[in-house]
Amino acid sequence: KSAINCSRRKPQVKQLIGFHIQHSFIMEASPEIWIEKYRPKNLSEVVGQQDVVERLHSYVTTKALPHLLFTGPAGVGKTTCAVALAREMFGSTWSMNFRELNASDERGIDVVRTQIKQFARTAPLGDATFKILFLDEADALTQDAQAALRRTMENYAETCRFVLSCNYSSKIIDPIQSRCAIYRFRPLTDEAICEEMARIAKIEGITIDEKAYSAITYVSLGDMRKAINALQGAAIVSNIVTAENVFAITSNAKPEEITGLLKWCLEGDFETAERMLRTLMYDKGIAPNELLNQLYREISRSETLDRRLKVDLIDHLGETDFRLSEGADADIQMDAMLARFVRSGMK
Repeated sequence: KSAINCSRRKPQVKQLIGFHIQHSFIMEASPEIWIEKYRPKNLSEVVGQQDVVERLHSYVTTKALPHLLFTGPAGVGKTTCAVALAREMFGSTWSMNFRELNASDERGIDVVRTQIKQFARTAPLGDATFKILFLDEADALTQDAQAALRRTMENYAETCRFVLSCNYSSKIIDPIQSRCAIYRFRPLTDEAICEEMARIAKIEGITIDEKAYSAITYVSLGDMRKAINALQGAAIVSNIVTAENVFAITSNAKPEEITGLLKWCLEGDFETAERMLRTLMYDKGIAPNELLNQLYREISRSETLDRRLKVDLIDHLGETDFRLSEGADADIQMDAMLARFVRSGMK
């Protein structure tokens, strides 16, 4: 009532109330993000990591847990397994005995001395004998922060178990690695991704074209998060998911377009290759780095290219990638790469 009375006196307050009502309606009407909607709630629902899941199940059975280090590429189930492990380990009190931190947000020694240490030294709640602290992207921590973390892991091992997640275990210092049981998550197979896509499609009432399955596995590269995002994006456009929609939504070139670009270069047709490059970069909005990655995949997997030619082409890709990372002009460097491809093909 006071808000309504205030809105009668002040038009700007009335507009603000109207905005909040409209904003709330939009938020309620917006579709749920599928990567969260279909995130596994327990270990048995995790796909593509059977060996890891079996070993984690043994911890739940014995109610004992060492420090863990999950390593592997993005989107393969590291965070999902950590949360599912806590759910099964602690039951109804899991949210009180589990905390997730992302090291890429705060990567210095202060976060170890304050947030991590404060959580680790407090007693667990309920029937739990210890708590779990999940530190995502732990390879982003500085060397000093990792050294401080090692001491914290030692001092509070009785009340807290640490689960560290990283893309590259080589960036984690040896003293931490030696204190953890290391689990290596591999990229998901095409079969595992297709099976999950079919399950989601059945629940959502959408149809996936046969070629769209290949398109989703091509753009996802074993990353389930990318696959589900690609499926949801294509499903918003149409209830029938096609390969065309998948490539358009994810801003990826079709495999045949990459093959054609490479073919024109090796045949010496620089002008046609350049026109194709312009179409991909400007008409379709594909980033230069993404084109480099797709060209690398095509070249490295090719069984028809001569070995010496393949070596030259990958060398040119590496040089272009380095120059772009140093801030060189993308148009000039991409054209220069095509020119080097043409020269290698003419040899």
